Amino acid sequence: MSKLNIDQKNVMALFSDKKADFLIPDYQRPYAWTKKECQTLWDDLFLFAFPDNDCNKFSTSNEYFLGPIVTFKNEENKLEIIDGQQRLTTLMLLLRAFYERYGNMKSETAKKAVHQIEQCVWKTDEFGDPDKSQLKITSEVATDNDKEEFLSILKDGNAEGKKSSYAANYLFFQCKIKEFTDDYPDYFSYFPVRILNNCILPPIEAESQDTALRIFSTLNNRGKQLSDADIFKAQFYKYYSNQGRKDDFINKWKNLEILCNDIFHPLQGTPMDEIFSRYMYFVRAKQGIKTSTTEALRTFYERDSYALLKREDTLENMIDLAGFWRDVLSQDDERFTDKILRRLYILNYAPNSMWTYFLSVYYLENRDNEGMLDEDKLYQFLNRIIGFIWAYAITNPGVNALRTPVYAEMINIVNHVDVEFKDFLFEEEKMKSAILNHSFTNNRAITKSMLTWWAYQNEHQELLSFDSAFEIEHIFAKNRQDKEKSLKNPDNIESLGNKALLEKRINIRASDYRFCDKTKYYCGFEDAKGKKKEATKVQELLELAKQDDFVEADIEERLSRIIAGFIQYLNDNGLLKSNS
Repeated sequence: MSKLNIDQKNVMALFSDKKADFLIPDYQRPYAWTKKECQTLWDDLFLFAFPDNDCNKFSTSNEYFLGPIVTFKNEENKLEIIDGQQRLTTLMLLLRAFYERYGNMKSETAKKAVHQIEQCVWKTDEFGDPDKSQLKITSEVATDNDKEEFLSILKDGNAEGKKSSYAANYLFFQCKIKEFTDDYPDYFSYFPVRILNNCILPPIEAESQDTALRIFSTLNNRGKQLSDADIFKAQFYKYYSNQGRKDDFINKWKNLEILCNDIFHPLQGTPMDEIFSRYMYFVRAKQGIKTSTTEALRTFYERDSYALLKREDTLENMIDLAGFWRDVLSQDDERFTDKILRRLYILNYAPNSMWTYFLSVYYLENRDNEGMLDEDKLYQFLNRIIGFIWAYAITNPGVNALRTPVYAEMINIVNHVDVEFKDFLFEEEKMKSAILNHSFTNNRAITKSMLTWWAYQNEHQELLSFDSAFEIEHIFAKNRQDKEKSLKNPDNIESLGNKALLEKRINIRASDYRFCDKTKYYCGFEDAKGKKKEATKVQELLELAKQDDFVEADIEERLSRIIAGFIQYLNDNGLLKSNS
């Protein structure tokens, strides 16, 4: 069992401890507090120290909880800060601002406050005198270009001319302290002393980084917790620093971070975690791992002392992979032909995210020196995985079930064996039955997946934009059935044959139950004020709008065409078992 050292300490006890030697490690995020957070902290501390603006209402038994500090002692005996970086940094700036203001005061109480602050900011000798060349805290944050300003401010107390958040917050505190000493001349010595002696920062010292991170993940429900990518960044930073290429790494990492933040929006984890995840599947395939159990991201990359992050090609491959996904999501017509972009659009509505890992493996293994892929082979691959993933989602719901066939095919990709899903082909009649019996409700991802695929079976369908939001349209309206009761089989309302993709902006207006009113919105029109209402870009709906009505027979006939078309699509892509 991991050991924890937990104690309740006030600011003075924590900072002035002879063993206190805090390190903000390289994998932490840059300092992010602004004047807003500093104002809140100042107001809270002031109200605590002077209840009702009355110095005498304060009791020395009162305590103000600032939140825990989670650390672990690294190999250099420094306390690496896992949680509490922002608070610890800000408190140091606040204490240094107090010191700068009180340092030249001649009153005995001011001198006592100054002496206490000295023991918190600087290391001291055996007599308790400060060594102002040695701070109690230092920062190695890899992507924080301003960290030297933080250390400079603590050393000399001067922030003039500096532009960092550290400087802005330090100057803010200097201004607030001046106002305080001007407005409350009789209270001035009490404020820093009450912060030091009565504000509590319980230190939680774990025995390892991993334990500290787990504690942080459990405790922290406020700010952003450290991501896996933050930990990986530290390993890259060390690797490139040892080669004298620290600045090169920082620039590459920042650019990659900006790119990932722009293109990835994962439900869990950070955008940077996402690129590490997609690259992990490529490495797994290279290593021949096809087990359906996937390790946690950090567990995978920390293997063999983070050996994968100490390779020259790892970061370069991830940068290239991120660029590929940027071009996919921007529908770059210089990189991809129209027929490829159509297939990528369909995949964007896949019932699960497994295709993104699948395509990442395919790209990294098959790209040429310019990052391009063979168009015909890519087209065949995209069609095949669309057919398989869609069909498997109907017959074997759940992304976990998909892992077994897909992981095996990822290994085939890196071994340059065609992706064919030979051991998982579908039987035609069973597939038809599965589609007929499947409940294509709007809350199931496969419903929109099938409708997107079907929309592109129309040869006249133009490429749709990822910027347009699409919803599921009931062609025969629900409230029409409520009023007319004209469907003999009420379940046909939710039939795939009665549903289509439709732009959200139109779907809101096309809710009227009469088909003739719907078609007006499908086709676009000019309102009474002469404003043009744009038509749908879904070609099938434009063609359906030429009909006088859309009734139950149309729903059933359309469903039959969708099923027949999908079965043919599976057959064309070699995904059906032979009848022989």
